[in-house]
Formats: sequence, structure tokens, C-alpha cells
Amino acid sequence: MTRQILILTAASGSALLLAGAYLFQFLGYLPCQMCLWQRWPHMAAIAIGVLAFTLPLRVWAWLGALATAITSGIGVFHTGVERDWWEGPSSCSGSGGSSLTGDLLSTDGPRLIMCDQVSWELFSLSMASWNALFSALLCILWIMAARRA
Repeated sequence: MTRQILILTAASGSALLLAGAYLFQFLGYLPCQMCLWQRWPHMAAIAIGVLAFTLPLRVWAWLGALATAITSGIGVFHTGVERDWWEGPSSCSGSGGSSLTGDLLSTDGPRLIMCDQVSWELFSLSMASWNALFSALLCILWIMAARRA
């Protein structure tokens, strides 16, 4: 595979993962705070992919690898929070920390989605787990692109 095809495949992979996240959100699976954190590096990887085509410098591929490694790492951390391997941010796991104020029975205002609750899974892997896995594969593609002459 050429460097351009690897970059196109990796950036497109981030676009597909991001589209999938928004599709699940449209279907009613609201994202938690850590789910939202996982989206930002994918957005960066897409932008990096565009820049890699306009300014063909090797550094862009390394930055794409970094972006997908970051989202994969957040996905691993999120998976650990969901499986009670470690504690997550107090603002979106456990009791919700001190951010839950006011009348808890009120239906007004935004709904707090807890980061330690799995809302969907396939083959015992949550969305965060799938993101971690696929993002790691995308990171490998970015590294392959960076190492091409």
C-alpha cells in the first residue's frame, strides 16, 4: 500500500468511527463525558488526514498516529471504568460526585450519563472497548504511513 492510501484508510476509519458514534447517539444511546473525550482525537485525525494530502509531510502521519493512540488510550481507560478495574472521573461515575445538585427527581434539564455504565455492547465489548480496539488498528496504519518513504 502506498503512503497516501494508508493515510486515506486511517483518516476514513476515524471518520467511520465518529459517524458510528453519532449514529448511536441519534438512535438514543446518549454519550457520557468520556465518550465525548474519545471523539476529539478522531476529529483531529480526520483533519490531519486532510492536511497530509495538501502538505505531504511525514510529520502528519505521526500526528495521526498520536491522535488515534490517544483515543485508543481513552477507550482503554473508559473500558476499565466500566468494568470496575479502576475509578473514573467523579463527575460521571459512581454517585456522580458533587456535580449532581438540585432535585434529582426533576425531569428538567440535561440527563447525566454515567461513564461507569455500559449502554451497549457486542460480544461482551462496550462501545469504548470497540473504539479502543479499532483506534489501535488505525494507529498502526498511521505508523505504517509515517514509515513509508
